[in-house]
Amino acid sequence: MGVLRAVVVDDEVHAREELGALLSEAQEVTVVAACANAVAGIRAVREERPDVLFLDINMPGVDGLQMVSMIDPDVMPCVVFVTAYDDHALQAFDKNAVDYLVKPVEPGRLGQALERVRRFMGEGRRPAMPGPSIDRIPCLAGQNIKLIDAADVECVRSSETGVHVVTAKGEYFTELTLTVLEAKGRNLARCHKQYLVNLAAIDEINRQDPSAAFIKTRSGRTVPVSRRFLAPLKERLGI
Repeated sequence: MGVLRAVVVDDEVHAREELGALLSEAQEVTVVAACANAVAGIRAVREERPDVLFLDINMPGVDGLQMVSMIDPDVMPCVVFVTAYDDHALQAFDKNAVDYLVKPVEPGRLGQALERVRRFMGEGRRPAMPGPSIDRIPCLAGQNIKLIDAADVECVRSSETGVHVVTAKGEYFTELTLTVLEAKGRNLARCHKQYLVNLAAIDEINRQDPSAAFIKTRSGRTVPVSRRFLAPLKERLGI
């Protein structure tokens, strides 16, 4: 097996740098990104496609256990949780982590975790991290991370500029994909190849012709509905 590509996510600078240094000293490991929060971590996983993610559990805003539910299954790496608390260990394994490390990380214990990752990958297994449903969607608002309550979302749209969460008050860019939000977002249903709609925000469905329709949300926004998704959408609405 070749060099393992690793991403480190930890909101504490010292812990992030210390683990990065230990990984750099390990044989056949390259740290391709070190991130201070979950949003940056999700982007790094999508862009870098690492083999392993070393993820702090206790982070503000979006913690490590929530973050794994926000990663697209197609790019999910092996996950090694990092925690300062022993009682988080069982919780980490409940989320199908390959291993966990307790801070401060010891070089020998890190080596064992890397061996677990190599064995896991050598067996040809794919990481599966079910995680909780997404009740608050992390979005970017300037330099800040804004957490949008799922109940406030009217629709989510994808374009060349990325994925945007749409509320009655405005639109916000998110690193989460439509695939993840459809699977884990509360009340979000596919209505078009590039759109999800919040079922609770639908005011009416208008049929333009047998092959096309559009949704009007409670705030008056218009959301397209393609023929492919019209029947499943109506079924979920019970109409």
